[in-house]
Amino acid sequence: QVQLVQSGGGLVQAGGSLRLSCAASGRSFRTITIGWFRQAPGKEREFVGAQRWTGDSTSYADSVKGRFTISRDNAKNTAYLQMNSLKPEDTAVYYCAADRALFGDTWRRGEGYDDWGRGTQVTVSS
Repeated sequence: QVQLVQSGGGLVQAGGSLRLSCAASGRSFRTITIGWFRQAPGKEREFVGAQRWTGDSTSYADSVKGRFTISRDNAKNTAYLQMNSLKPEDTAVYYCAADRALFGDTWRRGEGYDDWGRGTQVTVSS
């Protein structure tokens, strides 16, 4: 099992930036694919994007492509979601999740994630 501790988030004006962090423990971070999801009030959870454990492949939802960037620092066992040009519609609780599988491509579709962080609120004011 992988434990995920999230930090970051908060309130920002439209056009601003925020960075979320997701610190992992319980398994070698180098073998964990980290995905990011969000859920707005009254809406279903949405896949935001993910970076494969190898660090050489990243997938983004169309709604955030070009504005959000996912990265990782294996030395710190931490993944990041850098969010730029934020819009009010980006307001949601953001979750990171871990996919322990080493093969397959379900990770890029937001499927097969095993462990979840508790979430952090991001609010973008207009």
